[in-house]
Amino acid sequence: MRIDLASAPGSPERPNEDWLSASIPASGGGVLVALDGVTPPPGEVGCRHGVPWFTARLGGRLTELSGSRRDMPLDLILAEAIRATADAHRHTCDLSHVRTPQATVVMVRWDGAYVEHLVLSDSVLLVEAPGGEVTAVLDDRLDRIPRELLRTLAAADALRNAEGGFFTAAADPAVAARAVTGRSPRHEVRAVAALTDGASRWTDTFGEGDWAQCLAVLRKDGAEGLIGRVRALESDPDRPSARGKRHDDASAAYAEL
Repeated sequence: MRIDLASAPGSPERPNEDWLSASIPASGGGVLVALDGVTPPPGEVGCRHGVPWFTARLGGRLTELSGSRRDMPLDLILAEAIRATADAHRHTCDLSHVRTPQATVVMVRWDGAYVEHLVLSDSVLLVEAPGGEVTAVLDDRLDRIPRELLRTLAAADALRNAEGGFFTAAADPAVAARAVTGRSPRHEVRAVAALTDGASRWTDTFGEGDWAQCLAVLRKDGAEGLIGRVRALESDPDRPSARGKRHDDASAAYAEL
């Protein structure tokens, strides 16, 4: 088994709001967890702690439960981790605020029999079959919303964690039921990769290669190599800026099973 992780902040002046972890439980198999904290706009968010605090606690709980509770499916683990994180600050913060700290989620867990996955919001999971075919597991609800409906903060807030909009892990455990989940026989998976949208830009924003080529970069150059390529593309004055931030927090995890 080979596991490679890298994460880089979008700006040295701001904390990295991503969370990335891998574990190899004593019972065997492994776990990858990747969170992309949602940067709120300036103004009141109802929480005194901030996004890095939130992603660290949610990510830590997800990693612990994924490795220790093999009897729990990943959506129930996500629901329990959201509940526990909310309990840690519900007495000091307004968790009903639409911009309460939140994050996208990718989780992968494997043992000798199966590879399980969960994706919530716009981070990416890549799954490679033994023959080299690569499948991107996506929660594309945000991408399906017309851009004109997201032009104002109020419009985006109205669609956040709402029917007909898009969903992130925030303070409501019920959102776990909205995640994209699945399970594959272990012998049908050779490698997996989890990418926050700051790293997946290599394919979905800059079009430097398809998902199979993106996984090939991870295999050859590692997670740091992929993020370095993204940073070079973002800094190229001859290229238009990526949607949103020019440089975003970028995290990538690659595992050969």
